[in-house]
Order: sequence, then structure tokens, then C-alpha cells
Amino acid sequence: METFRRIPTHIGIIPDGNRRWAQQRGYAKGDGYGYGVAPGFELYRTMIEYGVKEATFYGFTKDNNKRAVDQREAFTKACVDAVGLLSGKDANLLVVGNTDSPAFPQKLKPYANHRVHFGRGLIDLNFFVNYDWEWDLKNLEEHKQLASHDISRVDLIIRWGGRRRLSGFLPVQSVYADFYTIDDYWPDYQKSQFLNALSWYQDCDVTLGG
Repeated sequence: METFRRIPTHIGIIPDGNRRWAQQRGYAKGDGYGYGVAPGFELYRTMIEYGVKEATFYGFTKDNNKRAVDQREAFTKACVDAVGLLSGKDANLLVVGNTDSPAFPQKLKPYANHRVHFGRGLIDLNFFVNYDWEWDLKNLEEHKQLASHDISRVDLIIRWGGRRRLSGFLPVQSVYADFYTIDDYWPDYQKSQFLNALSWYQDCDVTLGG
């Protein structure tokens, strides 16, 4: 096991590139989402191995609902399947998203916007389902706290798929996060990609504006 002197307490994960991965292989765009479930659990095990305390995964956003129906159905199913599998793991799950919208899957409402404890609770896992950054901030205005208020400040964000943007990912908690991009598509996840991100993080100075 590789050793690091600094481990981010909270890591954000943007698992992008599922549709491009599918197209590259001659599949329908929506087929890529199902192939993205298993990599998430491989990464979950690695984060526990290295002592990461909290991780936030982008499932799907309000804007993703503009996609074709078959794609919406595919990424919704992938999110439901992921949570179902997670219920047998050792994690404290928080699903964050707008449950008032018909786009939020009914099967995930029991886990929505409050933390549910599974097994030994070795890591806090936050999962965005029908998340919208404007909805998150609007809650602050109306109720004096973010909808995502139970999520801590993010130290490192890792994005697969080669894009270099936040895509609305936790605008408040990400204010001082370091950002690492991986060109490979998410379904092609490898443990070495994550370890490379941790290695890169070792040289990031934490000034918090100072």
C-alpha cells in the first residue's frame, strides 16, 4: 500500500464520461451509466483503505434531466441500484436532492436529506440525486441553511472524463477545494488514477486565502 503524508478529509467525485464511453464502444449513450456503478464501489473501498472520512459523489443534476428519456431512465436506475448495493456496506449515506421534483426517484426518498447509517459506518458518503445548486442556495435564503448543510467543506475534487468545470458541484463547500482532472472516462476507473490524484494533492498548499 502506497503511503501519503496528507489525506484529504473530504473528496468530491464527478464521475463524468459515461455517455462518451458508451458511444466509443458502439452502445447507446444511456448504456454507459450502468457500467459506472461498479467503479464507484471500487473507489469506495480504496477511500476506506486510505482513511478518507467523507466523499461526495455526483449522481445526476436537475440539468441532466434535459437529456433524452432513455438516458434519464438509465442514470436514475444507476443511482437507485448504487444506493441499494450500498445498503449492505459500511457507510453513512446522505442522499441530497430536490425531492419535490417528479425527477427524484421514489425508491430513494427514505434516504433523502438525512443521513442513514449502514454497517460499521466507516465513511460518510454523500450522493447527489436530482441536485441543483440554485435549489441548494435558495434553501439558505428561505431556511437559513443550505440544503446540503450536513456536508462539510471539500478538500479535493476529482473529475473523470477530461472536462475542467465544477458543473454546479457544491458551490459553497467547494470554495477552497483543489481540482484534479482525469482524462479517462469514469467506467474505465482504475485505482491508480485515484492514487495519482492523492500524489498530486501532496504538493497542494492549504492557505485558505491566507
